[in-house]
Amino acid sequence: MTHPAAPRTGASTVSVVIPVKDDDRALRRCLDMLAKQTRTADEIIVVDNGSSDASALVARDAGARVVRCERPGIPAASATGYDAASGDVILRLDADCVPASTWVDTMTDAFDRRPDVDAFTGHARFVDGPRVLRTVLAAMYLGFFGLVMVPTLGHAPLFGSNLAMRASTWRAVRDAVHQDDPEVHDDIDLAFHMGDVGRIRYLPRAGMGISMRPFGDARSFARRIAMGFRTVIVHWPRDFPPKRWARRMRAARRMRAARRIRTVGAERASSQGVGFAQRSG
Repeated sequence: MTHPAAPRTGASTVSVVIPVKDDDRALRRCLDMLAKQTRTADEIIVVDNGSSDASALVARDAGARVVRCERPGIPAASATGYDAASGDVILRLDADCVPASTWVDTMTDAFDRRPDVDAFTGHARFVDGPRVLRTVLAAMYLGFFGLVMVPTLGHAPLFGSNLAMRASTWRAVRDAVHQDDPEVHDDIDLAFHMGDVGRIRYLPRAGMGISMRPFGDARSFARRIAMGFRTVIVHWPRDFPPKRWARRMRAARRMRAARRIRTVGAERASSQGVGFAQRSG
């Protein structure tokens, strides 16, 4: 069922970024679903990472803005898209993703409701492959991802097929991420750096369909695992888990202390104002 797009009700503008290389058919389906959102994005940016097929043409025909990235790899393509985005909020998905019709609305509304959060990540389900295995395999895949990455990071990870962040937070970390290493998982890398400057939260209502294609080939799957290990190790020794946990605990204590100071200051100012009003009366 197609839902009519609702007018923008929040203060945030939103950009959607899609890195792509030689995936025109899947991209056409993804863009079609983005056109059917209950809230349309303010802009859609397709980053062409050296495609030899019709990906760029498909994007332009759908009304998306095409940005060319000559540097190889998803990290470079994603960063190029984030830099080009003009929205207050940046949403990211892959060309072979199938977003729920409420995806843009859900993500953007979450930022309007939670000014204390810098990035959200959502869940996923497989939309192809053996039907009887889709739910089980998706739960196993994302469950394992979370089981490994939460203790590694000390907070929720980011899932590249379904993430959103404030543009201001991207600008705060853009010079630290490994944009020029094509053997790095850009979402894990981004989570390392974004977790140092802000809060990442899981948003279960942000639904996303993903393809099982990367897991259909043993060599491709093994490469993804190897890239995951590499992405973690390139952040050591600074982000070796015990050191990262200790640093985050110290930062949390400082934040709590700052909040207490602000609360006490506000209470004192309020009481002094009441006292002055009573004397004046």
